[in-house]
Amino acid sequence: MWIVELEFTEAPERLAARPAHREVLTGRHEAGVVRMAGPFAGDGGALIVLDLPARSDVEAFLAADPYYGTPGVTVARVREWTPFLT
Repeated sequence: MWIVELEFTEAPERLAARPAHREVLTGRHEAGVVRMAGPFAGDGGALIVLDLPARSDVEAFLAADPYYGTPGVTVARVREWTPFLT
């Protein structure tokens, strides 16, 4: 699994792009790829847990959603995660 941490600014483009982004996440959740996702308190960033086999798959996931290139959205960190409880 992988954890993607996002950082946000107050850029209006981010808020305008968020509904379409959430639709993409919902579809990927239904497919079993997105395990959890949501903003941090204060809306300064978000966390996404992905069930993908390789870093290259995470990169493809990020490239497929234009939200990650939207002004006000920064992919701050991508880390492989090995949970022992799910």
